[in-house]
Amino acid sequence: MQTLKTENPLGYEKISKLMMKYSGPAIASFLVAAIYNIVDQVFIGRGIPGYEGIGVLGIAATNIVFPLLTISTALSVLIGVGTAANFNLRLGSGNREAAAKVAGNGILLMTAVGIAVVTLSLLFSHQLLVLFGVTDEIYAYTEAYMKIICIGLPFQIFLSGACQLIRSDGSPTISMIAIASGAILNIILDPIFIYVLDMGMAGAAIATVIGQIVSALMALYYVIFKFKSIKFNKNCFKPLPSYMSRITALGAAACINQISMALVQIVMNNTLRYYGANSVYGSEIPLACVGAISKINIIFLAFVIGMSQGCQPIFGFNYGAKKYARVKQTYITAMVVATIFSTLIFFVFQLFPNQVMAIFGEGSPEYFAFSARYLRVFMMLICINGIQPVTSGYFTSIGKAKVGILLSLTRQVIFLLPLLLILPLIFGIDGVVYAGPISDGAAFLLAAVFIVKEIKNLNMLEKEMLT
Repeated sequence: MQTLKTENPLGYEKISKLMMKYSGPAIASFLVAAIYNIVDQVFIGRGIPGYEGIGVLGIAATNIVFPLLTISTALSVLIGVGTAANFNLRLGSGNREAAAKVAGNGILLMTAVGIAVVTLSLLFSHQLLVLFGVTDEIYAYTEAYMKIICIGLPFQIFLSGACQLIRSDGSPTISMIAIASGAILNIILDPIFIYVLDMGMAGAAIATVIGQIVSALMALYYVIFKFKSIKFNKNCFKPLPSYMSRITALGAAACINQISMALVQIVMNNTLRYYGANSVYGSEIPLACVGAISKINIIFLAFVIGMSQGCQPIFGFNYGAKKYARVKQTYITAMVVATIFSTLIFFVFQLFPNQVMAIFGEGSPEYFAFSARYLRVFMMLICINGIQPVTSGYFTSIGKAKVGILLSLTRQVIFLLPLLLILPLIFGIDGVVYAGPISDGAAFLLAAVFIVKEIKNLNMLEKEMLT
């Protein structure tokens, strides 16, 4: 009788084929999810034929709300990645009953956290806007957008977390379809609600929330009726603190990475508001520029994080099955692919900064001048930025959560955040720009140290298996 390790393609299928199967749809899912933010920016900034866009102030307003969306994403990956990692490790060791309980407790956590987030966000919406760096000139735009966006947060949290589990069940394409359906609906509804129905910023938020609800319902249908690896029963949904603790432990690295991004966004917004007011740009232009560029950067992050998360079932199963050569091969392949893609993005930012920003509409000469400087200098070392998320995701997948957490903290919290506070004191708003490449380089070096040591460890374990 064949064992689960032999039956499961994760243990014997060609690595490149597995990466295409799992990472391809994961990347596509993240890219489609990025559309939720990018489409709103484009329609708000550019408008549509016959209707004038809201422009720079509207783009700046969505940037103020962005930390809240990032925090919600952090909570969803905390549960989703942690559930998927535990699920894969239990399946890899052949324990289906434990895998089912992991999945059930993960779903419980997604639901509870979503309800808590929407409640707190609506209760403290004004305080959050002030914390995120809103200015008087864009407050009305931001408030209208945020209060509606909050309603969709539980659906987005469940969608993101459930899709992690769906990919681990061997259905990455279904995950992609669920996310894509809502995003396409958002694209269709955005111009209708914003301009045809003359709802402005509120219309953009309504279109986004409707798309999120549709996607979440599709994911829920799969989890209830189509799940393949395990069969759910009422015992799966019994709250088990030990399981929930393990879920949050293995999801912590991915969560902290997102939380640190939110923290950096908050500090960035407030720094841009303060030092922008004392520059030739004013407060709103830097806020709008960085907001638009952060949405473009989501495309890069979608690729490397999607690939990292798509590789997690391969890492986790094969590490649990003690197939260390396959673990090492998967990591090296992912690192090479991420670096190639990162380098392509680097050349786009360096050679075509104005064309990139023109996607979001017209602006003043100062708007394009600051954007070009930010893209070329702040993003200077984006060519090596794929290494850190791949490495952090790897350590999380094999159960080494502490290392994964540390690497998640490096670029955003340990390096970038202090630089954002210190360098502007010396260089003004240019200090924000210089902080990017310095933190990127330092994070890369630290990740390299850990992965070199880990590859040596894998080589040693592999030799022990042969003796």
